[in-house]
Amino acid sequence: MADMIDRRIFVASAGAAALAPWSASAQSAWPAGRTIKITVPFPPAGATDVLGRIMADRFGAYWGTRVVVENKPGAGGNIGAEQVARAAPDGDNILIFSVGMATNPHLYQNMTYDPIKDFDPVSLIAMVPNILIAGKHTPYNTIQEFVAFAKANPGKVTYGSSGIGSSLHLAGELFNKLTGAKMQHVPYRGAALAIQDLLAGQIDVVLDNITSALPQARAGAVKGLAITTAKRSVHAPELTPIAEVVPGFDVTSWFALFVPRGTPRPIIDRMQQDVRKALDEPAVKEKMAALAADSVGSTPEELAALLKKETESWGQLIREAGIKAG
Repeated sequence: MADMIDRRIFVASAGAAALAPWSASAQSAWPAGRTIKITVPFPPAGATDVLGRIMADRFGAYWGTRVVVENKPGAGGNIGAEQVARAAPDGDNILIFSVGMATNPHLYQNMTYDPIKDFDPVSLIAMVPNILIAGKHTPYNTIQEFVAFAKANPGKVTYGSSGIGSSLHLAGELFNKLTGAKMQHVPYRGAALAIQDLLAGQIDVVLDNITSALPQARAGAVKGLAITTAKRSVHAPELTPIAEVVPGFDVTSWFALFVPRGTPRPIIDRMQQDVRKALDEPAVKEKMAALAADSVGSTPEELAALLKKETESWGQLIREAGIKAG
């Protein structure tokens, strides 16, 4: 019992020490001289990177300190995520991650961190729809025609994704499960390469992020068939939800902030409040609209519930489809 009491005293003292230089300025600026790092576990220029830089810019302004972005790509986001999981829980290390936080434990056999046990959730930043686009060489022009063709020709439709286990890959597998279409998956090292082959007629369809795919659909380079959300999006009202033809289909990419487990709650609360503050700024709203992203700004508890739900639902699909990424 004495050992347990001593340990509790140590943990409480450690938490107080982490808060000491921070709490005095909690309502104004972050302690001077500290550098806050937001780790993006993917290459630059993607949606995760763009959102991370938006948050870094606003946090730096609010906290009066330096906030930098570090891109640490590899292993579906696991390299960057592990780095943050092992960092000190003092508020100086933040991870921005997406659906991989929920799917990677089911895809990778040798995970060196636990997305739920090793992190504290901060806030869901945004939800970004995907859209189903088809090459101009294909015979279907609407989601109704596509579903009918795919079901009547199992195994004959090819779809590209940004890699095995990516959200684009899993969206295709969910479509297969709900329709029995048996589309053939063609993985690429990034969605841009998949789009290149789609334009060249080498593959038939891609379930891609709306940010990059919608401009090409509106320009007529590809056919925009449908959106992956359950309801129509204000960003692309012309696109029919797949769910109107395939009941139960609802896929949205999400992006959120996490910190190492044990980060003091006042720090987490300050971050969460400032996420909401940033998302309310007109300039940030404009940037989010350019990404076709729906701003959220959730509580830590709401993000925790989303992660648990996504982990369970995608985990079941991954097991059923026998998908392994590494």
